[in-house]
Amino acid sequence: MSTSTAHRVRPTAAAGIAEPPDETLREIPLPPYVTGEDAQFAVRAVVVHAPRHWSGGTICRNDANPHPCRLHRWGTRVLALRGLRDADIAALIERGDPTASLPPRPSA
Repeated sequence: MSTSTAHRVRPTAAAGIAEPPDETLREIPLPPYVTGEDAQFAVRAVVVHAPRHWSGGTICRNDANPHPCRLHRWGTRVLALRGLRDADIAALIERGDPTASLPPRPSA
């Protein structure tokens, strides 16, 4: 395999080191309120961009960026705004179905 076609894992930042200030500006903005369509896009984002363990560390299964990638973080934040707990989000990822329906919204 030539070096031009070799797949490389991008290095992750060491624990305890803050991200550069411009990294915050790269975050995908959250919708002003979360619709059902936003939530379905978020389910797709967290499932498709799930973690994959690789020799260089944990990477995004879809784009080989360090996990969690931008879309996974966005999807997780949207689902949290929708009222899902971390366990609910982890269950969606474990299920592995990007078209899965959301669990019922928790009552207030």
